[in-house]
Amino acid sequence: MTSVARGQRVIGSATHYVENQPPVRTGLDEFELNLPLREAVEAFGGGWANDDLHEAGVLVGSSSFQRDATLANVHGPVASAHDRWGFRLDEVEYDPSYHRILSDAVARGAHTSAWADPRPGAAVARAAMFMLFAQVEPGHSCPVSMTHAAVASIRDSPWVADDWLPRMYSRSYEPRLVPNEEKSSALIGMAMTEKQGGSDVRASTTVATSMGGHSYQITGHKWFCSAPMSDGFLVLAQTRRGNEDEGLSCLFVPRLLPRGMRNVFRIQRLKDKLGNRSNASAEVEFDGTVGLVVGEPGRGVRTIIEMVQRTRLDCVLGAAAGMRQSVAEAVWHARGRSAFGSKLVDLPAMTSVLADLALETEAATLTGLRLAQMYEADAHDHDLALRRLATPVAKYWVTKRGPQHAYEAMECLGGNGYTESFPLARRYREQPVLSIWEGSGNVIALDVLRALSRDTESGAAFAAELETTAGVSRALDAHVARTLRLLDDVAAAGPDHAQAQARRLSESLALALQGSLMLRHAPSLHAEAFIGARLGEDRAASYGVLPRGTDAAAVVARH
Repeated sequence: MTSVARGQRVIGSATHYVENQPPVRTGLDEFELNLPLREAVEAFGGGWANDDLHEAGVLVGSSSFQRDATLANVHGPVASAHDRWGFRLDEVEYDPSYHRILSDAVARGAHTSAWADPRPGAAVARAAMFMLFAQVEPGHSCPVSMTHAAVASIRDSPWVADDWLPRMYSRSYEPRLVPNEEKSSALIGMAMTEKQGGSDVRASTTVATSMGGHSYQITGHKWFCSAPMSDGFLVLAQTRRGNEDEGLSCLFVPRLLPRGMRNVFRIQRLKDKLGNRSNASAEVEFDGTVGLVVGEPGRGVRTIIEMVQRTRLDCVLGAAAGMRQSVAEAVWHARGRSAFGSKLVDLPAMTSVLADLALETEAATLTGLRLAQMYEADAHDHDLALRRLATPVAKYWVTKRGPQHAYEAMECLGGNGYTESFPLARRYREQPVLSIWEGSGNVIALDVLRALSRDTESGAAFAAELETTAGVSRALDAHVARTLRLLDDVAAAGPDHAQAQARRLSESLALALQGSLMLRHAPSLHAEAFIGARLGEDRAASYGVLPRGTDAAAVVARH
């Protein structure tokens, strides 16, 4: 070293060099790198969309898209109840990055492409597109999902569908509140939950009085309104025609009335949420708000249930997409960093954790895309029956696995993972919403019981699905036998016992389905490792404990 006289200023001296850190994970084709997703898309009939999915994979893997994902979460939405002169404004302003992300997703049909072009495999292709975007920025997925799902509730009400479905199918995106006559596209939100009811939507106190025909005036408060700057909303309210109470009905509330007049839609405040920061959720007041009934008056739950089923599907897809981000970032870090004389990825303890996380991700991906296949426009009777049970089963289990999965992946990055400069801190905060939204654990587990009791064909279809892999794995066969015995036990029990066993049953059904899917579609050694880790005699509660003899390095290499 060169000696320096006291007080002499040293220019350009470095205190340290940055070494042993992986580069930023960017400039990649996220679809190309996700082999389990590519194989599942092909297996379930969506392979014709590969070119579009590769193009989207390059987009979401770009540094510009990832930068927008960061900005949209750092600079969250802001509500303005009034303008500077005190007039009601009721608008939410988003960072421009959020609009760019939404525009990209809509342009590629992540919302309604399966409805707009219902060819074979369309639901699977749309699911994969949705997952690619949700993998990098999950908040925008809320209005994308609701727009997709709302079609199911609106399409049989032509007084709404004829005007709105063409706009919902559009691949353009216009964020401004401009008159409907001038706007060729639309996104849809929903407002169901009330503070006194929560998941019990029948406890709604919002009322809607008939104005004649299909029109009603709505008065009430909604505790959660998702994506409040959408162009229209599905709302539940107790409807009344004259002196007759019709019961709980579903209404479509446009944000703007004809000729650009603003409907009464008072945004009280935005929710300060743990995650999902880029997307706004609001408390709203209706006071003489105009809405159009969809479906039959008094049959609101029946009208909304198909939308709910599809948003639950998207919760599964979103959780699987989050797992993919977690695994991708963890493996990338482990391949680019050394410790104790070896790459992290080559250290057996780390390899086992990464492999276990990867197996969970593949099982979730297969579950999500197989579930999407059940929603194809040409789905056969088996899939129609199966989806009524498989949807709550998958929603219960896959979304519940998400938070712990994200935590374990975050730990693979050590201190870096715990900082907001890396995406896994955001992912860790994001995953719980997918378990809570559209029915938290108990609600979904009770829906599993409801599906079994009200639709015996769904249970038979589930058993038939599992039968396709009977005899392939002794561990899975034993688990399926235990699950079927549990089914019989629950069916014969009283309601209190059945409810107490609802979570156990839901978990058992989910693991049986995932094990069967892995046997059918994953490499056999990987399927055996998954089944052994989840159902085998030496299974463990924590990630990273795999059956003896598992080739963990091969599992990681696949991901």
